[in-house]
Amino acid sequence: MATRLGVSLTVLVSLTVLFWLVPPSPADCAERGEPKRVLMLYSFGRDFGPWDEYARTIKAELERQSPWPLDIQEHTLLSARFNNPGPEAPFVAYLSSLYSDHLPDIVLSIGAPAANFIQKYRAQLLPSVPTVLTAVEERLVNRANLTDYDTVVSVDSSFPAFFRSILQVLPETQTIAVVIGASPLEKFWLAEAKREAESLEGRVAFVWYPDLSFEEVLRQAATLPPHTALFWALLSVDAAGVSHEGGLALRRLHAVANAPIFSFQEAFFGQGTVGGPMHSIAGTSEATVRAAISIVRGEKPASIKIDPIKFSPPKYDWREMRRWGIREDDLPPDSQVLFQEPGIWEQYRWQLALIAAVILVQTGLIGGLLYERGRRRLAEAESRRRLAELAHVNRYSAAGELTASIAHELNQPLGSILTNTESAELILKAASPDLDELRAILGDIRRDDQRASEVIRRLRSMLKKAPFEVRNIELNEAVREAVSFVTTMSEGLGIALECRVESSDVQVSADRVQLQQVILNLLINAMEAISGVHARKREVNIAVRRSGSYAEIRVRDTGPGLPDQDLENIFAPFFSTKPQGIGMGLAIARTIIESHRGTISAENQVTGGALFTIRLPIVRESRHHPRP
Repeated sequence: MATRLGVSLTVLVSLTVLFWLVPPSPADCAERGEPKRVLMLYSFGRDFGPWDEYARTIKAELERQSPWPLDIQEHTLLSARFNNPGPEAPFVAYLSSLYSDHLPDIVLSIGAPAANFIQKYRAQLLPSVPTVLTAVEERLVNRANLTDYDTVVSVDSSFPAFFRSILQVLPETQTIAVVIGASPLEKFWLAEAKREAESLEGRVAFVWYPDLSFEEVLRQAATLPPHTALFWALLSVDAAGVSHEGGLALRRLHAVANAPIFSFQEAFFGQGTVGGPMHSIAGTSEATVRAAISIVRGEKPASIKIDPIKFSPPKYDWREMRRWGIREDDLPPDSQVLFQEPGIWEQYRWQLALIAAVILVQTGLIGGLLYERGRRRLAEAESRRRLAELAHVNRYSAAGELTASIAHELNQPLGSILTNTESAELILKAASPDLDELRAILGDIRRDDQRASEVIRRLRSMLKKAPFEVRNIELNEAVREAVSFVTTMSEGLGIALECRVESSDVQVSADRVQLQQVILNLLINAMEAISGVHARKREVNIAVRRSGSYAEIRVRDTGPGLPDQDLENIFAPFFSTKPQGIGMGLAIARTIIESHRGTISAENQVTGGALFTIRLPIVRESRHHPRP
């Protein structure tokens, strides 16, 4: 019995140990949701073309197809950008420490520099981690150093084949200018391109730009001779050592170049290149993801053999073809033309089908709209007429408040006329009248008469009932004239009235009488606000100034200001802060100013008192005429 119990315990312990030691299957990982760690190593950077497009596509497709959750960790081999890479040991040490305890399940290297780095430091970094070397050109794969943990997804480029495709679509091409960078990788491709271009010697000339900064390349590309084509090989680092990420450099070249641009990198297609046979990003990414999933499932990397991916059937950008006069008849038979603008019927078929119905509906609507337009015009005319009548009534009300001031202005010249007349009568009674004295008296009488007439004229212009009439007026003059109405009133109330205007003419489009009515309303309100309280300073200030394309009339006072709760309603109809007010003055003022496409606002000043601001658009900038 004891023996059987010991055997049972031994079996149980053995099964427990096996459970912990035997690694779980991928299916078990998926069931428990354990993520697979994927290390992606970039050659130049995440945003360097064309590898950025390969990386984005591979990453998206891997996330879509993976049966396991993924933990994708991305790193960049910055040393690939430099002509003198310097020591790579610190980066190796960083990766080694990062993954010393938690090795990735698989490594994906994007581009040749990343592939060479992995092969060079595999023994130190990831000796037994499976790796897919992808988006690397076949001739840059060091197959002698491949291990059993490596799978290669390479591409095969043929410069002569691509150059011939340029000559096929543009038979008159005499020169191909090659844009290529100065990093170690790009120097390798420069040598390869020159070597393979020898097969076209005598058919086309080549110009190479490896020793120029990109700014100099742009200058030369803008002045290329006729029958020249640009070949965008690769530009990650220019001769000046400047790095160029993504397609920004290509877009800048496209903006200034006076020749068509070709490239066999699909990542740049649609960004200004004409097209041609290209490496398929989708094909390379699909092969990479398929190999990666097979490896993670347990297949040996060395057993996965993928032939180098050659150029896919040519594709061309219809927009660039149209720009450079390339005919579809000149394209290779299996070519695909993309970005072609559809015809108007194909693009707007259902819209055009609706247009006929819409036109019929609109025909009926137009008649109705014309009728409504006529009614609206009548309503606007009636609204202007009633506004003029209401403003006229308001002017009479203001004139009533100015009665004493107007009477004073008239009494002065009339009193002077009476005094001068009596003096003239006395002189005439003398035996020898002084004719010079009489002439001076008559001159005084004439001036006083003209002064009284001017007062009456201004009063009549303010009180006359006239339709709304907008014309260009000189704002300084209109403000001075309005101020003259209340000068006597301010003196009688013991209030200092100051008027400051611009040193040059300010022209606005306005109804002179109604604008002056608004100004008078604000001045009278300001003086009443001061006279109703005991204020140490009794001042009203009106100023005209320019503010951009607007003219501002600012009326300030030293009164008690406006209650904060009344500021929002101060221009509302029938709202008044005066005990005897009916609340229409400021409402009419706002209506008048808004009908002139202007604004009027009220606020309290920090130093005390209220500030009203009128803004009107200036109709023209006048010459500066200094005022005396």
